[in-house]
Amino acid sequence: MNQGNDLTEGSIYKKLLLFALPILVGQIFQQLYNTIDSLIVGHFLGDQALAAVSSSGSLIFMMVGFFQGVAMGAGVIIAKEFGAKNYKSMNLALHTDVAFGLVAGVILTVAGVVLTPSILGWMNTPVDVLPESIRYFRTYFCGAVFSIMYNIFVGILQAVGDSRHPLIYLMISSVTNVVLDLVFVGGFHMGVGAAALATIISQALSALLCLIKQLRAPEEYRLVIKKVRFHWESLKNIVRFGLPSGVQNSVIALANLVVQSSINTFGDAAMAGCGSYFKIEGFAFLPVTCFAQGLSTFVGQNLGAKRYDRVKKGVRFGILCSVSLAEIIGIVVWCFAPALIGLFSDTPRVIAFGVRQAKVEALFYCMLALAHCIAGVMRGAGKAKVPMIIMLSFWCVLRVSYITAALHLYPHIEIVFSAYPLTWSTSCIAFLIYFFKADWIHSFERLEEGKQKAEA
Repeated sequence: MNQGNDLTEGSIYKKLLLFALPILVGQIFQQLYNTIDSLIVGHFLGDQALAAVSSSGSLIFMMVGFFQGVAMGAGVIIAKEFGAKNYKSMNLALHTDVAFGLVAGVILTVAGVVLTPSILGWMNTPVDVLPESIRYFRTYFCGAVFSIMYNIFVGILQAVGDSRHPLIYLMISSVTNVVLDLVFVGGFHMGVGAAALATIISQALSALLCLIKQLRAPEEYRLVIKKVRFHWESLKNIVRFGLPSGVQNSVIALANLVVQSSINTFGDAAMAGCGSYFKIEGFAFLPVTCFAQGLSTFVGQNLGAKRYDRVKKGVRFGILCSVSLAEIIGIVVWCFAPALIGLFSDTPRVIAFGVRQAKVEALFYCMLALAHCIAGVMRGAGKAKVPMIIMLSFWCVLRVSYITAALHLYPHIEIVFSAYPLTWSTSCIAFLIYFFKADWIHSFERLEEGKQKAEA
């Protein structure tokens, strides 16, 4: 019987790479269809429509990120129980996770539709862009439940070591999204709302494919519809492990909304140019994401199996790979920024804003990778409060304070751009101090030794 990918046995490097590679390829496809979405909107509907779509990332992540972060708690629990072969507890966590996702999807749909105009107004969205932005976001949030459920199912599959099937489903979804974008926007010129509709349909398809896979999975982690409900002990553990990540995601996204609102004050050309850059930057984030997710699952499974030496070796290897790949991509972005931004718009002012941002940020992608990987390790170890505290302190408080104060003294958009490398780098210092001084892995070893002595 196939029981997922057991990361507690075999070659550490091979297992981690084979698990992380499908996540990386899947993220590439996801980023490609997000990028193509903007390309199609920019070329067929113009710079104002591009600005409306390009500013979407921070707002969507603020609304969706909290629930995704809480769901990470379920992933940690499932990975640990899978590694320890405690399948009954794992099954309870799985069905509680699905119930949580369904409730979260309904809440997010209502909140997104109702609050979108107020949030966009607070973000200083230009008046000429505002109607298109409202239309895009409201359409997107009407299908928020599909986005939430897709991420829930993917988290479950990855927790048991299956990163291949989520890749297949994401590839199908990506192709569907691009085709629908071309039909709705390029063919029928239906506007930015149609771009959001294409995203909803493709996310619904990927969620459905994941659901079918989960219904047919091995008994240990098979989804049974009639068992979907809240098991309060499992829910308590999910919230305990996941709430710090949820709070972290939402508050950092809120801080990024402040950043986006600062960019918006420089006009629609800045919105379009910086939005285009963020699409490019998303590709640099891919090795960060895949290895951070891979490390969380790897650490969770091996701590559950009490394979502490494997944890140490896997963590070193995963961080090295992520940091190296991110910096290589950063160098490429820095060198070819004009051509890359020019893919989205041929307006010189739009290209100029995107290039200026790339020149400030791109060479610091290694810091972004290091911070996220250590955060992923801590979450896999059940220590989600550590990355929450560090990231909120630097990526939220310091970032917003710096931009607010510095823009008054030097009102140029480079101040906004420089906030990212500044906060990435300072958070890395804090992470490294904790990582090397807290002796976190040995605390698990000592706990296990204490249990063995007590049993003896």
